[in-house]
Amino acid sequence: MSIMNFTRTALKNFFSKPATRNYPFEQREYPERYRGRVSINIDDCIMCGLCMKKCPADAITVDRDKKTWSIQRMSCVQCSLCVVSCPKKCLSMEQRYSEPSAEKTVDTVVQPPKETDKPEAAVTAGGVPNADTSVCVYCTLCAKNCPAGALTVDRTEKKWALDRDACVGCGLCASKCPKKCIEMKQD
Repeated sequence: MSIMNFTRTALKNFFSKPATRNYPFEQREYPERYRGRVSINIDDCIMCGLCMKKCPADAITVDRDKKTWSIQRMSCVQCSLCVVSCPKKCLSMEQRYSEPSAEKTVDTVVQPPKETDKPEAAVTAGGVPNADTSVCVYCTLCAKNCPAGALTVDRTEKKWALDRDACVGCGLCASKCPKKCIEMKQD
């Protein structure tokens, strides 16, 4: 009886379509709610590192000195927290799968040097925050939202200080200020 069952199953599988797809040659249709994978527009990136801090899997690495942005594709859980938290909206989720590989790979993108004599480069960077201390209530929201830790606010002494070397010019401090007393100024 077992030979008959085996023969029936073998014949059924022989005349049916394959259960697998010839990937990557035959592309798959993506489901409606598929998030995809993280991609970056490196020209708009200000290397603030907020995506790296928000990543729950520690899959993203930002090196401000070398101007590189890296992602470990196999560690990424595709939650899109990095995309949502990016102040310049240079990250996005693209509808495609990572290429198959036998090893864990790290995709690294190097930012090309920006021409500083162009006025557009200064506008893209956002400038430097400057606070109107006569309006400021010293709520510390700007310092809490600064991805680089460049702001220090002392509520008791009513002091607002900026570390210009650490500031990346992302503008998060200005956007989070409830009194709108922080203005981004060009150097």
